[in-house]
Order: sequence, then C-alpha cells, then structure tokens
Amino acid sequence: MAQPSPIPVFKLYGEHMGWPTPELLHCESIHQRSSLYEWHIRVHQHAELVQLLYLHKGQAEIEIEGKRTVVTEASVQIVPALCVHGFRFSPGTQGYVLSLALPLLARFDTEYDRQLSVLNQPRCVTVKRSRRHIATLFSTLLDEYQQDNDARELMLHAMLSALLVWLNRQSQQQGPTEDRSARRRAVMRNFSRHVESHYREHLPLSDYAQAVGLSATHLNYLCHEFYGCSALSVLHQRIMLEARRSLQYTSMTITQLSDYLGFTDATYFSRFFRRYEKMSPKLFRENMSNIKSGTSITYNEKLIK
Repeated sequence: MAQPSPIPVFKLYGEHMGWPTPELLHCESIHQRSSLYEWHIRVHQHAELVQLLYLHKGQAEIEIEGKRTVVTEASVQIVPALCVHGFRFSPGTQGYVLSLALPLLARFDTEYDRQLSVLNQPRCVTVKRSRRHIATLFSTLLDEYQQDNDARELMLHAMLSALLVWLNRQSQQQGPTEDRSARRRAVMRNFSRHVESHYREHLPLSDYAQAVGLSATHLNYLCHEFYGCSALSVLHQRIMLEARRSLQYTSMTITQLSDYLGFTDATYFSRFFRRYEKMSPKLFRENMSNIKSGTSITYNEKLIK
C-alpha cells in the first residue's frame, strides 16, 4: 500500500520563497492566487504564519482540520499557525487573504499587553453590521501593501492593529472550544513565542523545553509533527530569517550582524549562514541587491565555495 503523502508546508500556497517585504505580512485578493488554481486551494498548512481570510462576496467551502463548512455570508476566517486547511471558492469570489508571520504577531502580543487569543483557534467570524468597516480595512491594507509610500510600515501596523482588536472583541462574545489538537498547537505557539524572545541568546534546547513544560524529546517530537524538523532546526530557521532580512533591508556589516545575532565571531556566523543558504552572507546581500535592480545573478557552486 502506498504511503500517504505528507501535508505540504508553504510560506504562501504554491511558493517556496521568503517574505517579499520587511514587514512580515502579506496581503492579496482571493482572486490573485485562487484563480491560478481554478479557485481551489488544496489542503496544506503553514508552520510560521497565521492567515485571515475575508470573504466579501461569493461562496467558500472551507476545510479546517478535516471539517468542511460552506460560507456565503461576509466573514473573516481565522486560520492559526500549524492548522491544516484548504479552500474552494466559487469563481469570481471577492475578498482578501492576509498572512501574518509569527515574529510580527509576537510584537502585537507585547503591545496589546496580553496574547491575542483570537488567533489561537480556527473560527469563522461573520462581520454583520461591520461589513463596510472590515471591507475598507482589508482594501486599504492591500492598497498600502502594494505601494511604497512614506511611513508604509507604520500605516500597515495601524490598520492591522484595528483589525486584530476588532477580531479580539468578537471572540470575547464566543465561548472557545479546545480539543487535543488545539492544545498541541498552543504548546507549539508557546514554543514559538519563546524562540522569538530568545533566539539571539543561543540557549540550550532544554531551556525551551522546560519553558513550555515538556521534555526535550517530546518537544522534538511535536516539532517534527508540526514543523517537519527538529526543535533545533526551528531555532536555526528563526536565526536565518533574521539574518536574511537584515542582509536585505539593513546596512549592518557582517561583523555587526554576527554580533546582533549572538554569534561569538563573524567567521562562525558565515559558516552557519552558508550551511543553510549555500552561499556566503556577502554573496547573498549582493544577489538580493541585483534582484532589486532587475539583474539577478546565478552563482556557480564553485564560486560559492
């Protein structure tokens, strides 16, 4: 008997590239991506992001953790990190998909002074009388996201804050239900928050396991289940995310970046970076600069070495 295929894990459905902007959020219309796949986004999951799908007009069959629901009202579907999901839209459906990376949400947790629990459970929130307000928020978010205006990041965060507060207020009117799968995802989100707070300190894995109330073995087991890799790899991926973003969007030198990321020396950092990216930090920065200017370079493996 053939083995079942693993559920694919994407940054964005059908893509393997990193984030296109430094804000760690992505906004697009439902049409923009779904029309490429005959309005059917097959079952998949995201290890490091939460998605908010706003259905403005049309019909969506939403599958969340094996449960299917047909939605025809204007609604916001919350898809937590690590949640298995898929969508089938009626052709011409109007709406938006907002993808939020966990490092960005960790900042909002801090600003909100408590965890935004509304993002912990999959739920469909009908917008009812707030339809015009929510439609305006999403359309303005998309417009701002696609532009390069002054104070763009500040504006994006302001609109996102308004949306998250609105969602959190709606959730307070509903009694949350929690099953075993939800509890396991909650543990992983707790682990992600600790990673976000301490990844530059290079703490031993046992410290993270203790912080989330698990043994290192059990933490590794859950990371393999949800992320498809070890807990140490999750830590390393977070360091690499920050390294790539800093090389692309800041003017820090390699030595400064090495210090910022908690490495003992720049040579060790460069070896670490090369192990995951297959090129040196310097070549990565040059390549990103060339891509921005429209003159992408493909590096020969011998040159990389």
